Amino acid sequence: MPVEATVRTARRRTRAGTVIARVTARKAVRSGVGWGLVFGLYVATQALTYATSYKTIAARRLLAQEFGSNAGISALVGPARQISTVPGFTAWKCLTVLAITGAVWGLLTGTRLTRGEEDAGRWELLLAGPVTRREAAEQALVGLGAGAYALFLATAVVVVAVGNSHKVGISPSSGLFFALAIASGAIMFVAVGALAAQLATSRRQAAGLAAALLGVSYALRMVADSINGLAWLRWVTPLGWIEELQPLTKPRPLALVPIIVFTVLVGVLAVQLAGRDLGSAVLGERESTKARLGLLHGSWSLAFRLVRPSLVAWFVSLVAYGLLLGSIAKAGGQAITSSPTLRLVFERLGVSGATAYLGIALLIMAVALNFIAAGQVSAARKEESTGQLDNLLVRPTSRTSWLSGRILLAMSALVLAGIVVGLSTWAGTASEHAGVSISTMLGAGINTVAPGLLLLGIGVMVFGVLPRVVNAAVYAVLAWWFLVELLGGITKLNHWVTDTSALHQMAAAPSVPINWTVNGVMVGLAVILTAAGVTAFTMRDIKGE
Repeated sequence: MPVEATVRTARRRTRAGTVIARVTARKAVRSGVGWGLVFGLYVATQALTYATSYKTIAARRLLAQEFGSNAGISALVGPARQISTVPGFTAWKCLTVLAITGAVWGLLTGTRLTRGEEDAGRWELLLAGPVTRREAAEQALVGLGAGAYALFLATAVVVVAVGNSHKVGISPSSGLFFALAIASGAIMFVAVGALAAQLATSRRQAAGLAAALLGVSYALRMVADSINGLAWLRWVTPLGWIEELQPLTKPRPLALVPIIVFTVLVGVLAVQLAGRDLGSAVLGERESTKARLGLLHGSWSLAFRLVRPSLVAWFVSLVAYGLLLGSIAKAGGQAITSSPTLRLVFERLGVSGATAYLGIALLIMAVALNFIAAGQVSAARKEESTGQLDNLLVRPTSRTSWLSGRILLAMSALVLAGIVVGLSTWAGTASEHAGVSISTMLGAGINTVAPGLLLLGIGVMVFGVLPRVVNAAVYAVLAWWFLVELLGGITKLNHWVTDTSALHQMAAAPSVPINWTVNGVMVGLAVILTAAGVTAFTMRDIKGE
């Protein structure tokens, strides 16, 4: 055989042997670059806003005095180190938020491009080539790693660029280390997602397992940052390792060791477990099992059965987080009282102590309820795109009854979640004798429901008109709401911008009285959008992937 032909044959074999890595990388890199640019722009916005809003040393010292020792805020976003400087403030405002967001991206991407591809049947086509299951898992991890690297690189480019500004003053090396710290959450949880894909029987279950680990990690970090005697807990949680890096203030590269070791070990374990049969799982696999026919007598009950595991996970997380928030509310309120400026602001509103702190903290609960709403819309779309809905519509089940049942289930879950938020947070405050009544907290919990209902209505409307983009649409709206709320708290955004966020429209109860009129408007809009979405759904074709 001629040399040229031999070389071409070898190249074709090489390309065929790496097709999984290339396919996975192409999808992961595209997503990673997009999110990396978002992360970089967020860092740039926070740094430049601080530099222009707090120009004098006196103003920066006052800010550091107000927030530097606030245990409640430290529990939410980490301790405030050197926030009288632009780099210190930027690290404080960005690191925890973006590391958690990156971790969510990592676990969703890791499960989508492994177990998700397997559930859709595309993994079988890839494994038909000259590759074993473990080799395929290795290639998938390489592709996912490329996506995480793309996220880091895109973030670093923007951070280094804005750091060169004389207003910001972040050196290129510090900017690169900061970008690496931000991307560490994505790097670790991409591997966690790949491992969960081997353990679980479906992508949704895999994402739930990975999210549970992230939730435990965040809870441990909150405890470590709110109680001085338990600061050592940072070293047993992935988010704590990221915090210990202390980029832009007192860099500690040694904290990269547990991050690297954790990622490698999880990745190796994922590869070792990948020798299973396609469609099987390490957890919950049985050759035979007793038939469980409960909740199979109608489309509504079937929908509840399908989403029950994720809802149970969400409710357990809400209870745990509510108890944690309530238990530190008294300390957070005392920190607010110790700040003359903050105390004056809240006294004008007629609140103080734990009530003032909870008004800020419950924003996180409202965001969680929005994720529940987005997840329910995504679940409905998945039933349609995977063909599960076809099996129902060939029976005496109308489109209207199926989608209406789905919507009723989602709305019921949101209302119940709001009640659970209020009661669990009150239980936490009661354990510390914070002096917050159960009726006050129950009302504050229900107050967090309205934005979630509005997002649900938006999602149903998009689902009825453009089903293939509904997942991107609902999460983009949620991201916009959250970004506007964050920026609105530290900058003077035009009210036309802040008014576009339902989270901003929601009253910060129990710090301020609940605005039932605004909540009623949001619920009314949700009903109108939902009705329009159901009508549009009944008039269009069923659409797959």
